[in-house]
This record gives sequence, structure tokens and C-alpha cells, in this order.
Amino acid sequence: MQIENAVAVVTGAGSGIGRALAESFAAAGARVVAADLDPESAEQTAAHIRSGGGQALGARADASSSADIEALTTTEFGSVDIYVANAGIIGAPGMGTDETWESILDVNLRAHIRAAQALVPHWLSQGRGYFVSVASAAGLLSQIGAAGYAVTKHAAVGFAEWLAITYGDDGIGVSCVCPLGVDTPLLEAVRSSTDPDSAAGAASIVQSGEVISAAQVAAATVEAVQSDRFLVLPHPQVLDMYRHKGSDYDRWIAGMRRYQRSLRAGR
Repeated sequence: MQIENAVAVVTGAGSGIGRALAESFAAAGARVVAADLDPESAEQTAAHIRSGGGQALGARADASSSADIEALTTTEFGSVDIYVANAGIIGAPGMGTDETWESILDVNLRAHIRAAQALVPHWLSQGRGYFVSVASAAGLLSQIGAAGYAVTKHAAVGFAEWLAITYGDDGIGVSCVCPLGVDTPLLEAVRSSTDPDSAAGAASIVQSGEVISAAQVAAATVEAVQSDRFLVLPHPQVLDMYRHKGSDYDRWIAGMRRYQRSLRAGR
């Protein structure tokens, strides 16, 4: 995918990985729409890009809103070439409630589906387009302490796979980003929680590998889009973990149980 002069929409661009993605795509020559639930944060990201000579607009968008997602598919820069579904939430600890499930499904999964529903027909007509799903290593492995996060990230990976299989021959590229720990406000919020499940989940993230910067995730993502590569693993060890899981599922689950016990005992 040629990023230079492309129009790229990035959701959740007000901070963390989203802000780094918006800046990295702009640095690669894209005209960026930085979208976020907080309009001030979105505009701050866009202003920072413009101050460096890039082209960017800030936009308010609620990733749980069908209307807001639909509105992002038409921009002042023109039609969207690259859509980065980055906005996400950690959700409730444990199994959650019906209400918290609706919220996390809307943000972490349905937002991706709604964006694809709006964009894919146009991309098919022009023979090109690119969808970036920012999922998590939790979508390949799991997430201790948070069922909603584990399940929705698995589903996001599954939807990205389906898009790549179904439309790859039609000129539509897909990349799925699956990092472990990233130094973002989202991780900090989990680490500071006093809930036992959240604390165990945060410890599992931090202990699984180096906590890297959002800029590192963004750089790996832009390179994957340029190379038309599906799986983006900013933490390379995730691939070994994933292979280990698939080679002996029962052994992997038993190991995860032991690990969870050790985290709870440490708490």
C-alpha cells in the first residue's frame, strides 16, 4: 500500500497508540484524520502533525456510535484509503455484566465491523483500500482477569482474518496489530486499579515482556501496511507463545492456570 498522499483515518487518536499511529502515518506522507471521543485530544494530535509539516484534521468520534463511524468514512481530504480501527477499552474485570459487555463489544468489535461495512463497497469499486485492526496479543493468547477484553480481541482478530481472506484478491489489504504491553494511559489505568482481577491482568501484561512505546507499535504497523503484511507483532515473542498454545492446548491452559495462581498469590 502506498501511504504517501493516501487519506488515513485513525480512531482513538487522542492519546497512546492512536496518537502515535496518526503521527507515523502522517510522517509517511498520509493525510490523516485523527478521530477521538475527546475532540480536544483529537485536535491536539492533528495540530502536532500540522506543526511538523504534515496534513491532519481532528474529529470527534465515538467508536460505539454507528453514525459517528459512518461519518468518518467521508473526510474533508476525500475518500478514505486507509482505516485504522484503533479505539479500544479494557472493559470490566471478571465476567462483567450485560451492560459492560454491550459497551466493550461496541468499541472493540462492532466498530471494526461497522467501518468495514461502510468502506468495503467503495474500496471494491476502486480496487484498493486498507484496513488496520488494532487488536492485542490477548486476541491470540488470552487476558487474565478480563473476559470482555479477551473475547473481543479474539473476535477482532477473527474479523480481520475474514476480511483478509474474503477481499484480499480484490485489492483490499488488511493488517492486524497484536502487541503485548505498551506504555499507554490504558495500561496505566489497569495497573493502578485496586480490583484483584485487574491487578492480576496488569501483572500478566507487564511480566510477559518488555513494555514498549506506542511509537514502536506505530512504526511496526506502518511498515506492515507498506509491505501488505497481515500479522503485526511488535513483541516478536508472541509468535512463540501462540505456537506453544496451538501445539498443546490443554498444556497451555494448565500453564495459564498456574500462572494465574502465582499472580493471585503475589497479590
